[in-house]
Amino acid sequence: MLNDDYICNAKIDLHMNLHEYQGKEILSSFGVRIQRGLVASSASEAVNAAKQLTAETGTSWHVIKAQVHAGGRGKGGGVKLAKNLNEVETIAGQIIGMNLITPQTSAEGKKVHQVLIAEDVYYPGESEPDEFYMSVLLNRSTGRNMIMYSTEGGMDIEAVAEKTPHLIFNEEVDPSVGLLPFQARRIAFNLGLSGQAHKEMVKFVMALYTAYSKSDSSLFEINPVLKTSDNKILAVDAKVTIDDNSLFRHKDYKDLRDLREENPIEVEAGALGLNYVDLDGNVGCMVNGAGLAMATMDLIKQAGGEPANFLDVGGTADAARVEAAFRIILKDPNVKAILINIFGGIVRCDRVAQGIVDAYKNMGDAIKVPIIVRLQGTNADIAKELIDNSGLDVQSAVLFQEAADKVQAVLS
Repeated sequence: MLNDDYICNAKIDLHMNLHEYQGKEILSSFGVRIQRGLVASSASEAVNAAKQLTAETGTSWHVIKAQVHAGGRGKGGGVKLAKNLNEVETIAGQIIGMNLITPQTSAEGKKVHQVLIAEDVYYPGESEPDEFYMSVLLNRSTGRNMIMYSTEGGMDIEAVAEKTPHLIFNEEVDPSVGLLPFQARRIAFNLGLSGQAHKEMVKFVMALYTAYSKSDSSLFEINPVLKTSDNKILAVDAKVTIDDNSLFRHKDYKDLRDLREENPIEVEAGALGLNYVDLDGNVGCMVNGAGLAMATMDLIKQAGGEPANFLDVGGTADAARVEAAFRIILKDPNVKAILINIFGGIVRCDRVAQGIVDAYKNMGDAIKVPIIVRLQGTNADIAKELIDNSGLDVQSAVLFQEAADKVQAVLS
């Protein structure tokens, strides 16, 4: 059985995460009421943004929010309230350039390059406002979109699900029909709203689902959705993930990608036309085809190893492409062996084998780990001869189990 972690990681490459301010811009373009704000890259820009925001909204206090692709920013000191312009300048200067550590980052944290200067939507003297949780995503088990929501907004939704699961509601939506008004009304009712607040929530939910659907997103998460004392409903936060496969329909969204927030090796691999996802194991994988990649990771797991990556070289595994894949894999110091598993359907196995031999020779002493090659399909017998007669430290295999045994032997 394939480890679920591999499935989740293999999907990362298909998604593009956005910053909060970018997600809010998309929401606003579809009529979703948001907490307004302006982005800044320096303390002086933050002050100017605060002045502009005051002029436009009348807000005198401002919320300074670190813009990184990670949740839990407040817990790490990445979200703070400024009550005057001096505090805006001081707080923004402290946050910009810091390595923000949250429950969703590595131990090193993520460097903050920008902050969002947002209006304070919590009215002075107001009693504790109502905060809700709401997200829109695909329910893969039913093939339907799903709105997940809760009265417990502003909190860690995973903790809510664990401790009080009865406070989380789901509304499934047939994507061929779309969200129907009665469903939006049911959501507002389950959130305990009535009167004007109920009407505003219905409008909010309908607009939110439209934004999710028409932007071809894979996730919209708003935590919290706020009900103000005058019954306005607005998104105070926004986590938006766009499906990469839809970017040909949204060419303007491509410019929203912040490569500084992504794994640099994955970015480099993408520039080379390689489908690569970094994992935490010790065996590098080079395959052609996502399905074969998943099976290969299963093979490595069964052999006692752990996959170090997901790398699909596609249907043109020539010397240049194989060499590029080698160099990407070997950037990971944890790699102790490399398993190449290629099925020669359209591409001939002997051409792949020659590409492997040429790439190995071009790299000289750069390859210092054992390499196991399994080639099956068109001209597989010729390919095996090429590998076996190359004089290089490369082991060939014919069967899946044979490849697994050789992986196990080099790791032991």
